[in-house]
Amino acid sequence: MTRAEKAAVIEELKQKFEDNPYFYIADASTMTVEQVNKFRGLCFEKGIEMKVVKNTLAIKAMEGADADKNYEAIFGALKGPTALLFTQVANSPARVIKEFRETAERPLLKAAYIESAVYLGDESVETLTKLKSKEELLGDVIMLLQSPAKNLISALKSGGSTIAGLMKALEDRGGAE
Repeated sequence: MTRAEKAAVIEELKQKFEDNPYFYIADASTMTVEQVNKFRGLCFEKGIEMKVVKNTLAIKAMEGADADKNYEAIFGALKGPTALLFTQVANSPARVIKEFRETAERPLLKAAYIESAVYLGDESVETLTKLKSKEELLGDVIMLLQSPAKNLISALKSGGSTIAGLMKALEDRGGAE
């Protein structure tokens, strides 16, 4: 690879790191070509982009970013064969890895970067699958905001029908006497 090609790859990776607030670092070594293709297909279906890169190029791309991004914390995970999984949904790659590993041993999670928080090691997969996406959190907040209003409306409805039923029963009783 020439210097110009390396510089182009570094610039492309810089852009990927800027555009994606979430990315995972995985080890897909020892996977067969068929398994890698299946895994790539699963990733594509879920909107995840998988790139196999040289560790040194990934590190150079991250070194140019702001210090507040905390990329230095994952440099240790960039050893050995590396696949980067870029996504817009924080828990999506973890769910894909977990689903894929029901039938295969790999890929293994080396690290995950979730908006400056770093998760290291394969044991983090379960934790990452439980993270809620932005849409799920918004749904929870809306549901919580709607709950008091729904309770009030149902209380008013039930109270109104109870009073109306009571009045009707009294009227019927009064007419019978």
